[in-house]
Amino acid sequence: MKPTLSAVLVLCAVAAAQAGVLLHVPACPEQHGVQTYPHPDLCDHYFKCTNGTVSLERCENGLLYDGKGNVYEHCNYNWAVECGNRKADLTPISTPGCLYQFGIYPESAQCSSNYIKCAHGVPYPTPCEPGLAYDDKTHSCNWPDLLLDFCNPEAIVGFKCPEKVPAHSISAKFLPYPRFSVPGDCSRLITCVNGYPRLITCEAGKVLDESTLTCEDQELVPKCANFVRK
Repeated sequence: MKPTLSAVLVLCAVAAAQAGVLLHVPACPEQHGVQTYPHPDLCDHYFKCTNGTVSLERCENGLLYDGKGNVYEHCNYNWAVECGNRKADLTPISTPGCLYQFGIYPESAQCSSNYIKCAHGVPYPTPCEPGLAYDDKTHSCNWPDLLLDFCNPEAIVGFKCPEKVPAHSISAKFLPYPRFSVPGDCSRLITCVNGYPRLITCEAGKVLDESTLTCEDQELVPKCANFVRK
């Protein structure tokens, strides 16, 4: 009879607990390809089946297993994983600039359009998309107008929303969120939300038509016919 996944996991856990390594386990549920399964007790461990051969794996420092992580070797950042009753060793292994060997951290205590991504204990300065600032609460980049406690949207975007918009202007057609072009940039526009600027990037293959302040196919906007997105 073909062993069930639960039987595989239980026997794997018993073998690992008794000897610290896998001794003998039934065949993996799938005999081809690579599959991973959660450890029943440990959130920083998981079982990996490679063409029918099972092994016990451990996530790198700062990472945990959730079945969908792709930060490194099927694991995800610890703050993104719900472990339930599974235990995990979250003792930091720190290096200069990195609390954990893998993690995402603010560049400084000030508002910044960059953040630090640590991999194998090496800090890599990483930029947000243009117009965004790093939000340590969400571990991601965000609109600076949503971070007013420490961010100045005008400084990040490089634009100050006017207090009044001419009634018959193209910008006024989009009230209460008036739009404005970015001089010299065919790929972006600015939308003012509650008086603060947001830099919006047109989707791939489209550019800004200043006559309508909307993103259109590039061939429809002669001014931007030769524009190359950076």
